[in-house]
Amino acid sequence: MTDNTQSLNSDIAAMAEKEFEGVYGRYRITSTDELEVQRYRLALLLCGVAFTAGLGQWLMLGPTWAWLWLLPMSIGLGLALNWIHIYLRPLHQALKLLWALGCLGAVVMAWSIGTDTMLSTVAAQPAWTWAIGPLFAALTGVGFKEFFCFGRPEAIGLTLLIPIALLGHLSGLMSGSIVMGLLGSAALLLLVLALRKFGMDAAADVGDKSVFAYLSNQQANEAL
Repeated sequence: MTDNTQSLNSDIAAMAEKEFEGVYGRYRITSTDELEVQRYRLALLLCGVAFTAGLGQWLMLGPTWAWLWLLPMSIGLGLALNWIHIYLRPLHQALKLLWALGCLGAVVMAWSIGTDTMLSTVAAQPAWTWAIGPLFAALTGVGFKEFFCFGRPEAIGLTLLIPIALLGHLSGLMSGSIVMGLLGSAALLLLVLALRKFGMDAAADVGDKSVFAYLSNQQANEAL
């Protein structure tokens, strides 16, 4: 009786899977795929909320405790990069590496100059931007992926504003208020992007799985 029940559950799950025609053949969107997409969207939302709240606290209460928001922001971004679907594995790995370098840089900063003065030091000494910059570079990569796949205007805004703000701060060509304005706009755009994704079909975020399968086979053949 147990075997029959398990078989019935498997049949029901198979019927629930959505089938699509891809570039290299047919593929299915499984319940596991949908769960990963839901987790990706929640992680991206966590990142957006933390980014926005951190900048908001900095502007209203000062930078002393705003660093705390770096923790959920980094966690959210790291989880989002774990569940994001990107065709090109080297690009995916590069974004993860940037995230790891940014987290390491933040830890080094906290150890070297103290958590309370982390953000004020970055503001006063632009060279410290290199320490946490990779974290924001990884976030920029997520924005680029979202724009490339879906053409969302908030995604291209996120992709452009973060590097402009960081480069402007590093070069000294922008005042602190302009840099904060650009970062604040980028944070709000990330929040809009994350919220809008909940109205999309999960298949859109998964993408064409036949491409993933094709690229995996190509890499396997090259390794032989």
